[in-house]
Amino acid sequence: MSAWPPDGFEHPLRVELASGHHLRPMGPADTEIDFPAVMGSRERLWARYGEAWGWPPAHMTPEMDRDDLQHHEDEINAHESFLYGAFDEAETELFGCVYIDPPRSEAVQAESSWWVVDKCVDSELERALDAFIPTWLRDVWGLQRVDFSLNG
Repeated sequence: MSAWPPDGFEHPLRVELASGHHLRPMGPADTEIDFPAVMGSRERLWARYGEAWGWPPAHMTPEMDRDDLQHHEDEINAHESFLYGAFDEAETELFGCVYIDPPRSEAVQAESSWWVVDKCVDSELERALDAFIPTWLRDVWGLQRVDFSLNG
């Protein structure tokens, strides 16, 4: 199995999207905008991630979300897994998330999925992510074989 992430790789700290949004790594400082985004889209997120991850739980509290975001930040700093948020320029609202995880199978180099908040389903942002993420992972991350199965 190839190194995860590729040896010497430095993860991007900000990435511009065609929709006018940008991606950046997330952490516990984002709880105030992450919690309403997640819980406001909880039913759709549970349908996608519930069986695989048990997330997001129905009774998640802001404190639980903060702990989860701290875990993500720790994994990003250790280069174990990556969580990016999709933000507008002012970063006053979270519009979705992108996950880049190590592979569970030797057949792929990574696993990745993404979601947008309910109000952004079928939006320019969702289309931008759908077009951007596979190419970004191939061209910037050097990941040629990625499992996108959680994207439905």
